[in-house]
Amino acid sequence: MKALANSGRFVRLFIAAFLLGGASMANALSLGESRLPDFTELVEQNSAAVVNISTTQKMKHPQMMPHGFQMPDIPEDSPWGDLLRKFFGEEGERMEEFESQSLGSGFIVDADGYVVTNYHVVKDAEEIIVRLSDRRELAAEVVGGDARSDVALLKVKADNLPVVKVGKSENLKVGEWVMAIGSPFGFDHSVSVGVVSAIGRNLPSENYVPFIQTDVAINPGNSGGPLFNLDGEVVGINSQIYSRTGGFMGLSFAIPVDVAMDVVQQLKTKGKVSRGWLGILIQDVNRELAESFGMKQPRGAVVLRVLPDSPATKAGFKVGDVVVDFNGKQINRSSDLPLAVGQAAVNSKAKVTVIREGKNKTLRVTIAELPSEEELSEQRPVEKGKVESDKLGLRVESLTAEQRKQLDLGKRGIVVRGVEAGPARSAGIRPGDVILMINNQDVTSAEQFTKLVKTLPAGKSVPVLIQRGEAPVFLPLKIPE
Repeated sequence: MKALANSGRFVRLFIAAFLLGGASMANALSLGESRLPDFTELVEQNSAAVVNISTTQKMKHPQMMPHGFQMPDIPEDSPWGDLLRKFFGEEGERMEEFESQSLGSGFIVDADGYVVTNYHVVKDAEEIIVRLSDRRELAAEVVGGDARSDVALLKVKADNLPVVKVGKSENLKVGEWVMAIGSPFGFDHSVSVGVVSAIGRNLPSENYVPFIQTDVAINPGNSGGPLFNLDGEVVGINSQIYSRTGGFMGLSFAIPVDVAMDVVQQLKTKGKVSRGWLGILIQDVNRELAESFGMKQPRGAVVLRVLPDSPATKAGFKVGDVVVDFNGKQINRSSDLPLAVGQAAVNSKAKVTVIREGKNKTLRVTIAELPSEEELSEQRPVEKGKVESDKLGLRVESLTAEQRKQLDLGKRGIVVRGVEAGPARSAGIRPGDVILMINNQDVTSAEQFTKLVKTLPAGKSVPVLIQRGEAPVFLPLKIPE
């Protein structure tokens, strides 16, 4: 009987524990469910401030006249001369004019009618129509646009418009929930949600925007629309996607709102955007390059070229310097430096820390204004000179003084004519590359290069600075023993 009583007590205790455990599990599930975001309220609060943008561009396309058609002789004093030439063209081509239309999104940042969108949405547009949530269609004018950040500011004639709440993109964290509202393929006020996949993402040819990467579904027509956090604040502008098909593949990129609003403020007050400029070309430091520069770990931005008459030239920057700090901001990757410099005020003083020959050095520079893309363009190298060879598997040629002058290379530079199997090929050196430096020493001729190679430390990696096409690049070269 005692055993039975004990058995009964055990069963009761087990049942109680099960019930309590079940209750705890239910509470946990309930807690877990409560943590899942509900976007309905966010959509209701913010949809009215999101707009659809349609643009029209007039384009001309030459259309050949039927075979045998000849342009009639037009007297110079004919009143129809200009009209006929415009219609048929000078050589008998008919210029067919047609309209091209595109769609995008945007959001209202000021009740007086200021709308933010992507620059590429309104670029070259002759007519811009902003469609509000209440179905009103308003003509818009471009206040200003910035191609480098892909941000544009529009103005419509209206007042008392609903506006978005602008947040801080610097507070974003990877894994955080975000929501996009836009017009993919023209479907107004479509909502998609996801999480922040990465921050500070650098994209090719985009040097002044540390993109927010998300998995929010973005498609054509979403461009220029807002990216919201769970507090209903705009934290980014949906701008680009990575796709092999043209549609969404899980990789979306947004312009941080901190960057965008700085551009917007400049466009609103000055009509243009000014950015700081050093006048250097840079690249990332990988592990092999770090070793060749005598660094313990890869970090910073290595200087490939110092442009003449630039702030960097006046401050004493040298090719091979590794920039690790700009005005107190650590430079971990090369993409960090253009953003930091671009945000610096023109004519302001900046303190820059570089690693030069394994030692820290502080440089002080006066920031200038970033020139236009046309002013920054560079010339391609010309392959001429005397052919030489060396143990690295390279055939090189000297450049003439005139060629160096054309390329703005000073007294440096030899061109690679051929690459055979060996250390040079393993390093990634190709025919047509111009070698500017090796092991932090300028290369001035094929003969001098051959002598320098003989002095290189066997079994170690040394940095080689080459110019490939329009841009210089450092490569780590392993010297054979």
